[in-house]
Amino acid sequence: MPALFETLWNEPRAPGATGPLRKDWVLVGVIVLANLAEGFLSDGMTWRPLSVAVSSALALTLPWRRVHPLAAVLLAFGSTAVVQSAALVRGVDWAGMDTSLFLLILPYALLRWGSGREAIAGLAMIAVAFAVAVPGTQGWAEGIGAGFFLLFPAAVGASVRYRDSAQRRAAEQVRLRERERLARELHDTVAHHVSAIAVQAQAGQAVAATRPDAPLEILAVIEEAASRTLAEMRHIVGALREEGDDGEMAPAHGKTLADIERLAREDMSGRRVDIVFTGALDDLDATLGTTLYRLVREGLTNAARHARGARGVSVHVTGEAMQVHLRIVDDGEVAVSDADAVVAAGYGLRGMAERVTLLGGTLRAGPGHPRGWAVDVTLPKRGGSL
Repeated sequence: MPALFETLWNEPRAPGATGPLRKDWVLVGVIVLANLAEGFLSDGMTWRPLSVAVSSALALTLPWRRVHPLAAVLLAFGSTAVVQSAALVRGVDWAGMDTSLFLLILPYALLRWGSGREAIAGLAMIAVAFAVAVPGTQGWAEGIGAGFFLLFPAAVGASVRYRDSAQRRAAEQVRLRERERLARELHDTVAHHVSAIAVQAQAGQAVAATRPDAPLEILAVIEEAASRTLAEMRHIVGALREEGDDGEMAPAHGKTLADIERLAREDMSGRRVDIVFTGALDDLDATLGTTLYRLVREGLTNAARHARGARGVSVHVTGEAMQVHLRIVDDGEVAVSDADAVVAAGYGLRGMAERVTLLGGTLRAGPGHPRGWAVDVTLPKRGGSL
């Protein structure tokens, strides 16, 4: 119980509270008119002018119930308790007005918007007002029923607050996962292009002595690759920064088979890259197309880094009725140490496996036969397990 009390005590205010709105003032106007009508038409009302005045004045607390829930509760129920106490001292049976039922909105607002300290203080004030009013009831059964009737709106407010908090936490988890995904995409993009730039720079150094004009051509290619890298980085960082009014991340760009083909044209490793598409590939959704693009890009990056002596990389994408197969194979030499380096790469092979697993697919990577490195991926077209 102490731990529960401490948790409630330290609970901050709920976010999203708004000040007075036009509909609040309309509600106040309706309540004041209802008070005047009841005060004029009701027979035998105790302290008629005072009752109408108090009820109408307390209606003015409603517009601020979200931003100042405790103040509204203290003012409303404190005033009611004072008038009720005066009635008891004078021996007057004062029950207020029927239109004062609008005060039930305040316990709801207290638990919906108030902090833990405000909720505890407000509920204490409501308990005091209820204790003062109990002697005026017809018995304990009626008093207990009135107590449940009074606390029911507070329970509803707490329930709505909990549901809203759960939705906000779920949305925050979605944003965190999306940011992590974009961060990995940023890593993969930079790694792919920088690896190709490094290969071109090494090639320029190798041929500089025999072909004086070759470094200039290579520098132009490096400049183009660097510019493309910066553009993609700006796009991804922009997606990390852009959030809608509801806090959702900006949607990622969907990739297509044409983007995968462009990877072969943009590859600057000096190796031949053959990309072949066969089978039913017209019905790929954006998620699956983007995943295939990232897998191929990572595969080409790993080949540029680790496939020693490779002259070419083969990429084969095969579409079937329910699934898609991707095979990436190079013809280089992969030593044991190189294989271990590829497996241990931070967001390389591990990132590929995570993406494939999220879509319900399988991935196998290892030395090819008779040489090279091979990556085999199977992905379901509609998600779920295969």
